[in-house]
Amino acid sequence: MEIFQATKGMMVHSFKRFITSFFVVIFIALPIFLIVNFMYSNSSFSLFEGLTKDKVLLVGESEYANNTTNVTTNIGGRIHNKSDDNIKGSYNNIVNNNTMSKVQGKIENDTTTTEGRSATTIGLKNESITSSTNDSNIHKVQGKIENGTTTTEGRSATTIGLKNESTMHAVIHDDYKEKFLDGLLASEFDETSCISRLQSHLYRKSSPHKPSSYLISKLRNYEEIHRRCGPNSKAYNKIMTKILHSKNIKVDDASMCKYLIWTPANGLGNQMVSIAATFLYALLTNRTMLVRFRKDKQGLFCEPFRNSTWLLSEKSPFWNQDHVETYQSVIEKEKDNKNSKVDLPSSLFLNLQYQANFHEKFFHCDDSQALLIKVPLLILQSDQYFVPSLFMTPFFNKEVEAMFDEKDTVFHHLGRYLFHPSNSAWRLITNLYQAHLAKADEKIGLQIRVFNPISTPQEVIMNLVSNCTIHNKLLPKVIDMKNSMSTSSDKNKTITKAVLVASLYPEYGENLKTMYMNKPTDTGEVIEVYQPSGEEQQKFNDNKHNMKAWVDMYLLSLSDVLVTTSLSTFGYVAQGLGNLKPWLLYKLTNNETHFPACVREFSMEPCYHAPPKHYCSGKPIKDFASSFIYTRECKDYWPGVKLVN
Repeated sequence: MEIFQATKGMMVHSFKRFITSFFVVIFIALPIFLIVNFMYSNSSFSLFEGLTKDKVLLVGESEYANNTTNVTTNIGGRIHNKSDDNIKGSYNNIVNNNTMSKVQGKIENDTTTTEGRSATTIGLKNESITSSTNDSNIHKVQGKIENGTTTTEGRSATTIGLKNESTMHAVIHDDYKEKFLDGLLASEFDETSCISRLQSHLYRKSSPHKPSSYLISKLRNYEEIHRRCGPNSKAYNKIMTKILHSKNIKVDDASMCKYLIWTPANGLGNQMVSIAATFLYALLTNRTMLVRFRKDKQGLFCEPFRNSTWLLSEKSPFWNQDHVETYQSVIEKEKDNKNSKVDLPSSLFLNLQYQANFHEKFFHCDDSQALLIKVPLLILQSDQYFVPSLFMTPFFNKEVEAMFDEKDTVFHHLGRYLFHPSNSAWRLITNLYQAHLAKADEKIGLQIRVFNPISTPQEVIMNLVSNCTIHNKLLPKVIDMKNSMSTSSDKNKTITKAVLVASLYPEYGENLKTMYMNKPTDTGEVIEVYQPSGEEQQKFNDNKHNMKAWVDMYLLSLSDVLVTTSLSTFGYVAQGLGNLKPWLLYKLTNNETHFPACVREFSMEPCYHAPPKHYCSGKPIKDFASSFIYTRECKDYWPGVKLVN
């Protein structure tokens, strides 16, 4: 009995100790377990923080979609897998498939690292399932990350996706800006109808000149006017019929459709600069611009305006202007009838071509513009870039100044807006570019215009070209073979320069090619010369000739350095599209030597060869710069003027 009581006492004592120990363990272990579980499941808290300087950041995890299946990050060389249960949000509204791939100790495509910091990422490579956006592929541009994954100096980061919605929009906007030239181009176009619209930015450097928000708003507004009033619309058919059958229609309603029909004169270069000037005039006067393209320009350009066409039908009664009263005759009537009003016609022909026997038109004057604005339909013929005269006109100058923050970028913006190579032209351009220019370290465009081939020998022209390019270190000197070892050994890498020659005469390309072929140069550079075409003579109203000319102009605009011939509108188009200030070869008309052989242009704007010679008062203009602050005399032609900033 004593033994039984002793045993019972011991059991009771042991049970009390067990209960005490159990509660001690519960009170100690349970909080630890909960803390560990919280730390493990909470993606913003790192177990290893304090043990390593590399802090793991899951930036913007709430932005990710529920369809993300697995996230794999690399922490200090260890793989750490987490469920996607904690990664929820609205990101799947923008990103379609966000299945992520492992990063095996290195950064794949969308994250950069610098010395002294580490990063982990969700890469895009090989078997990794890519993340795609609605607007663009994720890509790296100039050392920065375009999908929102970045690391900054002095810290390491593992970044999954975009930090927030604004960052996400910024990424899409960056790609949008590249494709659509910072908002210059409208996005609502069928891409297959004009491939060059969305591919041209891949072949040239990004322009530092951004269109103003006011210019962009004017372009979008114009596109709506063109859609409403353009060919085949109800308004177009109604107004054109009314203009045709009524002699005196005045513009009495701001919403009334008004028209500006451009008609060609001279060669393709002249036509393109005059189209750009005419379009600016249409923007300023809220007119719908139509172009009279004959068969010689079919298939050269894409349609520039969405949901409409800029082509005037050959069946239009205004295809020819023979029956249309001229602007000059109306001006004469105004002079003869000072005390009485002159009835204005419903349509008017305005000739702004360059003419040897110059007759002042006073187009730059307010009185003239006040008259013209009342006419519903203007037919304008010009071979000139008359944009400077619009800056001279008080009627327009405030408006046009607001449209262009940089006054020497008018053609650069309007040319890139209007002139997109057609798919057939783009195929030629890209094939030639890939074959002859793509691999070069530097691309040099050389445009040689010979105004008088009979009195100007080829040797004289070649000397002019050589003196210009070598003296200004655009091209190297050719040296003797015995001196080649010392120069070439100084170069660790051979630099290749591709020279694109644009000329009617193939001999210039051949001569330059022979000059450098298999010859050592004083810089060790390798010079490759290519001339796409050589028509021998300029042809008018010829579609194939115009196609070759357009391809040559566009290829020249893709150059890094440009050399053009003075007075050539061919060169004006190339320099304007390409944001280039060319070296101007002096115009030679006889067997003469000129030094220096060329001068550097101060503006990429085309030269206006036939500016007004009189103020609106009738007093002669002696100095443009003092009277019109955005104009200067052209370097390649006096008395021409051009815009400067």
